[in-house]
Amino acid sequence: MSHDPLLTRLTSAFAEVPGAAAVVLGGSRARGGGHAASDYDIGLYFKAAIPLDTERLLVAAKEIADDPAATAVTKIGEWGPWIIGGAWLSVGGQKVDLLYRNADAVEAVMESCRAGIITMDYQPGHPHGFCSAIWMGEIAYCQPLHDPWTLIARLKSIAQPYPRPLRDALIRRFHWEVLFSIENAELAIARGEQTHVAGCIYRSLACAAQVLFALNQRYLINEKGALLEAAQLPLTIPLLAEQVNEVWRLFGSGALALACEMSREIARQLQALTQSSGGPP
Repeated sequence: MSHDPLLTRLTSAFAEVPGAAAVVLGGSRARGGGHAASDYDIGLYFKAAIPLDTERLLVAAKEIADDPAATAVTKIGEWGPWIIGGAWLSVGGQKVDLLYRNADAVEAVMESCRAGIITMDYQPGHPHGFCSAIWMGEIAYCQPLHDPWTLIARLKSIAQPYPRPLRDALIRRFHWEVLFSIENAELAIARGEQTHVAGCIYRSLACAAQVLFALNQRYLINEKGALLEAAQLPLTIPLLAEQVNEVWRLFGSGALALACEMSREIARQLQALTQSSGGPP
């Protein structure tokens, strides 16, 4: 990370923006799973008492963007209460995503998560929804680029080690819905509602991923690739990826009932794994 000239350039540009209390690298690059074409996910943390100066941020972004005239940044809150706001940039031919975070709100949510209190909210770009524990994972996995007041370092002490109450809360919240969603899908088959069936199957599988991550005390911060990652975890369902592929192959061929039955098999295996791993009732 320290030898990445683009990160050095981005840090230099954004660290001087008024209100930027900390700048972090997130996403796959922070977790070590990035590749040459991966986005640079940059988090800008600010304190509620000193909000991020988005006008100065725009000036800074234009100075480094490949196309200054097309560069724009949002106001705080423009993307909702969870994504908050940010910008999509191209810098040196690389895609750079900026995301704002209110550090005070993040800390409050993290304390709730540590106590086993989570929320799940509708959020564009997150088909399964935005689970509040994502903010815990963002802090746990991010790499500080600029943290002069050790804001991120202090928040990391809340996220690590992974709290047992959070593990149990996530399992309780999502495990029951794995089978419930399949049952809803089966009811819709007779009405020929393929879109609804697909949505229910997706929700069942997304909930299964949440449970598997919780059983392994790993933070799930992105639905994309979650099932593939879950298939590689120490505690997982054998041949999970292959079974998921078969679910969607059956669905695509019109065998909706068989797709639901395969989903039920995944649910059965997850139930057995949860019970053997000491999951909450």
